[in-house]
Amino acid sequence: MSKPNTRRLDKEIRLTERKLEAVRNEEMWPLTSQERRQVMGALVGGSYRTLRSKSTGRAERRLESAWESVQTRLIAELTALRSERQRIVTEAATVKAAKKSSGWW
Repeated sequence: MSKPNTRRLDKEIRLTERKLEAVRNEEMWPLTSQERRQVMGALVGGSYRTLRSKSTGRAERRLESAWESVQTRLIAELTALRSERQRIVTEAATVKAAKKSSGWW
């Protein structure tokens, strides 16, 4: 039996790792539309408060919370993809071991 085909999962894992790195650099491209709205809302709220020479503490907390939630989502996706890949590899190894042990010669 040949190696298990994990090429598609490996590609998804690499993409999710790139997204996570981009979010850590506070880039907008990996965000969903809802997450973009949250980030933009916090930015607009903070800029309005800055324009009025008022405290931006709440807007900063909202922005920080939005980025953290995106990171949490991507880490969960990455964990799920890696565990699925491991399951496929383990399953293939079990099948291979069963095939080897079933035949005497």
